[in-house]
Amino acid sequence: MNFSTELRLAHARQLSRRWFLRDCGVGLAGIAAHSLLAKDSAPAPSALTAKTSSNPLAVKAPHFTPKAKRVIYMFQAGAPSHLELFDPKPELTKRDGQLPPAELLKDYRAAFIKPNSALLGPKFKFAQHGQSGIELSELLPYTSKIVDDLCLVRSMQTDAVNHAPAQILMNTGSQQFGRPSFGSWTLYGLGSEGAELPGYVVLTSAKGTSGGASNYGCGFLPTVYGGIPFRGTGDPVLYLSNPKGIDAPAQRASLDTLHRLNDLALAEAGDPEIAARIASYEMAYQLQTSAPELMDLSSEPPHILELYGIKDVKESNYARNCLLARRLIERGVRFVQLFHEAWDQHGNLTKDVQKNCVDTDRASAALVTDLKQRGLLDDTLVVWGGEFGRTPMVQGGNDGRDHHNRCFTMWLAGGGLKRGHVHGATDDLGFNVTQNPMHVHDLNATLLHALGFDHTRLTYRFQGRDYRLTDVHGEAVRALFA
Repeated sequence: MNFSTELRLAHARQLSRRWFLRDCGVGLAGIAAHSLLAKDSAPAPSALTAKTSSNPLAVKAPHFTPKAKRVIYMFQAGAPSHLELFDPKPELTKRDGQLPPAELLKDYRAAFIKPNSALLGPKFKFAQHGQSGIELSELLPYTSKIVDDLCLVRSMQTDAVNHAPAQILMNTGSQQFGRPSFGSWTLYGLGSEGAELPGYVVLTSAKGTSGGASNYGCGFLPTVYGGIPFRGTGDPVLYLSNPKGIDAPAQRASLDTLHRLNDLALAEAGDPEIAARIASYEMAYQLQTSAPELMDLSSEPPHILELYGIKDVKESNYARNCLLARRLIERGVRFVQLFHEAWDQHGNLTKDVQKNCVDTDRASAALVTDLKQRGLLDDTLVVWGGEFGRTPMVQGGNDGRDHHNRCFTMWLAGGGLKRGHVHGATDDLGFNVTQNPMHVHDLNATLLHALGFDHTRLTYRFQGRDYRLTDVHGEAVRALFA
């Protein structure tokens, strides 16, 4: 058989599968409907579903005993100001309106403002809280109540100075599109514990992120490891509703035939994308019942809704997403990521930061409290932070700050990390890191360490080389662990 004949046969095989999917009324919703209706009366699972080796989401062991088994990542896109929230700077208050020292600005690159703009003192007061005595802003009354459960990193650094590349760097370890996200690496390394929901779920409030789907994409990993966005209204996942005119017997026949076609293709080609497709179809029919049940908060007791500040269980907002994150991990989801892009205060800083804290502070703290009282915090890694910080210099008249990549703050909780602990420090103006700098790559290496991975060994071969989340950089910061 010559090459052209082989090519025609391969095309015919592919065409037959495409025709079947396109013209035979088979969609994710149809598969879901049939499988649910036939669950009790269905025969034994097919060879495909019985093959555990073909399941790319099967639970896997990490390199060593992990501190954490799952992750909730509250990504505050737009870059919260560390100077208004987490890093008190009395000296900056004293120098409000003065020009920054000339030596401070040597080789400094700002995103928009002129570097020699006047200094802007913090807009809100700080006070000590908890037994740890950690200072936090008056804008964070609820976070202040859980401060003894937090590990505050005040010495974060990054390379990018604009939102999209900085967000993608934070989430994928690279400013370039096309790399797998931290959530995808986690799912690739650990697999999923739940059979009825995706292993990696994305929830969005405010507006979409500047970096888009690249923040939670799977890059060159098989697509089964990508984040699945759940919508706040309507069907949680698009195209999950049943198509008209499809009954149970038709769905049973369609699903069985589709399985056989994909099984043959997988055996012949060995393409991991076929295994990913199979897993997606299996997940689809489970989602028809599991997703609506998950999103229905009416079963939550009133004191839990009050804890999160939820007044309307059907209103899609950040607080609802925080509660959904807890419900997701309870159902075996490995990685939940919340995106809330509202923190880009180039102007109107005082009013907007205050509003953002009203929208997020209570629910963020409630999630940690809720996990703790359910015994879930110890083995759940909780992350809160954005892509960079804000400048000590003013932008937008007298009430705004530009992007600042030299230092910013994030907080972590659970997952074996120290509690009531501050790591790193910045100078008196909040401009440069002075103690224990922690780059994005170091953060990701540390988070992977909490999950039981040596970040240098969690790799995937692509285009002739082994890739990893931290590329060729990063060190796990052991000082953060208890």
